[in-house]
Amino acid sequence: MKEKDIQGQIRDYLRWTGWFCFKIHQSLGSYKGVADLYAIKDGRNVWIEVKTKQGKQSDYQKKFQEDIEAAGGTYVLARGVEDVEHLGGIKQMQLDRR
Repeated sequence: MKEKDIQGQIRDYLRWTGWFCFKIHQSLGSYKGVADLYAIKDGRNVWIEVKTKQGKQSDYQKKFQEDIEAAGGTYVLARGVEDVEHLGGIKQMQLDRR
């Protein structure tokens, strides 16, 4: 599976569970290594870097993670929806009952 497909699945899952989630595009002037996805719900925000099973963070991505965590933020390195399911709350519990 390609990284963009995993990103789409994670984005769609988070939106389904009530998160406002969108893709971050690296562009001129962007913070180098910025995470792929940003999600916010009830004042809680999460930065999500998406990788394939074999993918590795760049040095810039590792620095971004360090900076987010040093500022008290939440950063998730996700290789699939299962890595963000803990954010699903009640909707995820409903899925687990089936």
